[in-house]
Amino acid sequence: MLKATLRSFLAHKGRLLLSALAVILSVAFVAGSLIFSDTVSRTFDRLFASTAADVTVSPKENLDEALPSGFTPTLPASLVDRATRVEGAESARLDVDVEGITVADEDNESVGPTTGAPTIGTIWNPTDRSPVELTSGHAPEGPGQVLLDADTADTKDVAIGDTLTVIAAPGSFKAEVVGIATFTTTNPGAALVFFDTETAQTKLLGDPDAGTSISVDAADGVSDPQLKQRVAAALGTETLDFRTADEQAESDVEQLGGFLDVIKYVMLGFAGIAVLVGVFLIVNTFSMLIAQRTRELGLLRALGADRRQVRRSVLTEALLLGLVGSTLGLATGIGLAVGLIELMGLLGMNIRSADMVIGVATPVSAYVVGLGVTFVAAYLPARRAAGVSPMAALADAEIADVGKPLRVRAVVGAVVGALGAAALVGCATATETSSAASLLGLGIVLTLIATVIAGPLLVRPVIRVLGGAFPALFGSVGRMSQRNALRNPRRTGATAAALMVGLALVGGMSVASASMTKSFDEQIDKTLGADFVVQNANFVPFPEEVTDAVRDTEGVGLVVRTRLTTVAATLPDGDRVETTAAAYDPKLDDVANITYAQGDSTAALANGRLAMDLDFARDHGVRVGSTVPVEFQGGRTAELTVGALTDQDAAEGFGAQGGLYFGMSTLESYAPGGQDSAVYVNASPGTSADDLRANLEGTLDPYPQVDVRDIADYKELVRDQIAVLLYLVYALLGLAIIIAVLGVVNTLALSVVERTREIGLLRAIGLARRQLRRMIRLESVVIAVFGAVLGLALGLVWGVCIQQVLALQGMQAFAIPWTTIIAVVIGSAVVGVVAALLPALRASRMNVLAAIAHE
Repeated sequence: MLKATLRSFLAHKGRLLLSALAVILSVAFVAGSLIFSDTVSRTFDRLFASTAADVTVSPKENLDEALPSGFTPTLPASLVDRATRVEGAESARLDVDVEGITVADEDNESVGPTTGAPTIGTIWNPTDRSPVELTSGHAPEGPGQVLLDADTADTKDVAIGDTLTVIAAPGSFKAEVVGIATFTTTNPGAALVFFDTETAQTKLLGDPDAGTSISVDAADGVSDPQLKQRVAAALGTETLDFRTADEQAESDVEQLGGFLDVIKYVMLGFAGIAVLVGVFLIVNTFSMLIAQRTRELGLLRALGADRRQVRRSVLTEALLLGLVGSTLGLATGIGLAVGLIELMGLLGMNIRSADMVIGVATPVSAYVVGLGVTFVAAYLPARRAAGVSPMAALADAEIADVGKPLRVRAVVGAVVGALGAAALVGCATATETSSAASLLGLGIVLTLIATVIAGPLLVRPVIRVLGGAFPALFGSVGRMSQRNALRNPRRTGATAAALMVGLALVGGMSVASASMTKSFDEQIDKTLGADFVVQNANFVPFPEEVTDAVRDTEGVGLVVRTRLTTVAATLPDGDRVETTAAAYDPKLDDVANITYAQGDSTAALANGRLAMDLDFARDHGVRVGSTVPVEFQGGRTAELTVGALTDQDAAEGFGAQGGLYFGMSTLESYAPGGQDSAVYVNASPGTSADDLRANLEGTLDPYPQVDVRDIADYKELVRDQIAVLLYLVYALLGLAIIIAVLGVVNTLALSVVERTREIGLLRAIGLARRQLRRMIRLESVVIAVFGAVLGLALGLVWGVCIQQVLALQGMQAFAIPWTTIIAVVIGSAVVGVVAALLPALRASRMNVLAAIAHE
């Protein structure tokens, strides 16, 4: 039996190739994501471990900043002298690291990264742990000199002698590049600008007596924990955090972890789609191979092989396929990881391929996925093979499952579908976001399973409609193509299921994306009343100097600032809610349309007052006049009185939990030092919008970090943010389509082999080569469109339910992107044509007499 199995596997290796591709893709994404994330993690572990001081002293951060506020925590520079005198401390030095500064060249173009990484202003104080070394020029001296990292200089064509404009919170200033520093370790992708200590303190922090942290090195024989304990005792722990080198490195890695997790989970998402769609392909392949080998299996049974041996033989073939696919997939995954590393290099994060890490978990995971996928996918066909009767060896080979009742599928599909539908109905009627999201996930999984199970039941009614025009348009060729698709509902359903999965995902996310976009558009139309908004493209704060420039621009009538800040509110029910709050200047009503349930903007923005969303207030027992303890960044606390309750029906994703905001005077009293997040501008009487825009753009030309936007531009910015998610979905669709095309090609290729004698007879009675190719193409098209119709119908149902979840977050609008839906259906027909090209060509080249004599 083993010899027979090996010979059978080698005999059908061409037919199994396409199934192996599905395994290769699945394993490649799993292995590639693990190798890439392990390599980046190891690289940054080494970087942070090698550059961290023995003990780092930093201001205690009482709140986690969800959105950037421009607030930079500082500590007194005088603490350095006290740290130096600690027993066991060899040395101590002040650090100034300020993120979010903007550096512009002589053409007013930013020299910072375009990938979202920060531009960091820091002190030039090299030690044996510095990540850079001076490779040309000299160290900066005074406020008119800076040092730039070599990667930024090369990317932005900056050379020694060039003049840069540094735009920081205290104001902007010009400085000459006097030196270039080259990274000796991994470049994390940020742009580094080095200053002398006094310049960094005064020009970046605006305080000559402050710094952002202190680095303390231990003397010989003193451990990091010992030094940490002594430094903490000397400096006090009330407002300061103390970390050893290991703790600081771990903290830095945690901050980077979010970025790494995004890449890892995206890659694993691709792997999941590849696995799911690949299962359908492998099931179909083995089902058809077993159908074609009915006589062979029957002969094995007649010669004495029992059911278990036949089942084991088929599963052994599957495991051989999985073994080959996993090995090739692991190799492909290594190549994919190298490609990702090179891509990170293009984005500014320089990781050496030579440092690639392939941990034990990577090959183990690769083979578990590859072998597991093929074993699970081949199990049902193997059971079916074990049921072949020995008498089948005496009969003509038959197509398995043709005419076999689908009652079991109907019952199981109906039960699972009913459970899935109940979950989706529960999602649509839920009043809590968490429960609605849980029911949505359950409903999506169950309805997907139900559609896959019951898919063959839908083949005949749906394809009769989809292919109903074929006989009229293409005559007998069209009729035969339709009947070929109807011949084996199980096969057609399984082939279409691969495409259905991807399109269901796209349909659901497209509806969600369109609904979110429409909701935000309506909210912007409803609330934004300013002529223009000045803000950063990534919503990063900017210095007050920019706001002052806007105020001084000709034609500007009214300027209203807004700042974001992280706060923690202790509510009457005992909950402590950490959220992002906003602060506004007076005259907010002139640039925004806010609906109040109680109170007004005057009451909300008065000093010591705040406004809150009505529903949030009800949930926590807050009413107008309630006193709410609020903790600000930097540790200051205040007892704020609720002056107004808003009823905006606005999405929480558009603002933040609770909808808290207060006056700018309140924020500056308790958390000074922040930066403006946006500035709303109205034209003065007699100034047209076009003239004001031209004036503002001219004024802000020296500030490349901000843009001038009207309502249409603001909507476009929000749409671009939403589109990022949709692009990911489209990428997943692309992968699903690639595997689905392989599935259709595989099915048609095996179908052509299966129908060799039939094709020979058709050719013998006059069917032309061109007609034969057309028949196979039409069969492929109708199968692909069938999968598209099922997928989009399922996706639209999911989309409706996703919108209901979004509605609980304030996004009430519902939209269906009909252009996308129609384009997907047309694209599916094209996929069907492409998938049929090779099988149709092979069928048309068959020798007629050899085909008729085929066994």
